[in-house]
Amino acid sequence: MSEQEKVMNEEIQTEDIEKTAEKAVETENGVASENEAAGGESEIENGANETQETADEAAGSKEEKKKGFFHKDKKDKKDEKIAELNDKLIRQVAEFDNFRKRTEKEKQQMYGIGASEVIEKLLPVVDNFERGLAAMTEDEKNTAFAQGIELVYKQLMTALEELGVTAIEAVGVEFNPDFHNAVMQAPSEEYESGIITQELQRGYLYKDKVVRYSMVMVAE
Repeated sequence: MSEQEKVMNEEIQTEDIEKTAEKAVETENGVASENEAAGGESEIENGANETQETADEAAGSKEEKKKGFFHKDKKDKKDEKIAELNDKLIRQVAEFDNFRKRTEKEKQQMYGIGASEVIEKLLPVVDNFERGLAAMTEDEKNTAFAQGIELVYKQLMTALEELGVTAIEAVGVEFNPDFHNAVMQAPSEEYESGIITQELQRGYLYKDKVVRYSMVMVAE
């Protein structure tokens, strides 16, 4: 082989080596590009997963808030219902207490009216006892009959006093139209003007209520 042919073969071999090296570099660059692309896709996929997780967390938080809102609303309605029932119960208890007091007062008034009517009917009996005892002589007062009548009279007066019946003061006190009924007026040397000088019929009180006014004579 001539010297010229050797040189040409060396050049051809050099070109083949260079082409082979270029192909190897291109192949390596292509693999690197594919890896980068794959890495980018992986990053995109990871980003999508993170976005989905964030969305899921946001949805869960929203759902929890929604549940908490409904729970709070339900609790508020329950508290309002309890307050309403409690207010209704308090009003009913107050109304019942007022009804009880009113009924008790009416019962006492009816009892007082009934007692006053009975006492008023008994007072003429008391008057007759007093007239009978006053008309007796000293000898008659010492008899068993007179003493028996006096005992019955005292027993009747004791029973009336226990019921709350008291006699109205008259002689020697100032005339009071709330308790006395003046049927006569005459001058008096013993009492000043306006003072009761004589009791013609005794008056009585049942507790604080006048059952019968005292019939009196008043000094001029």
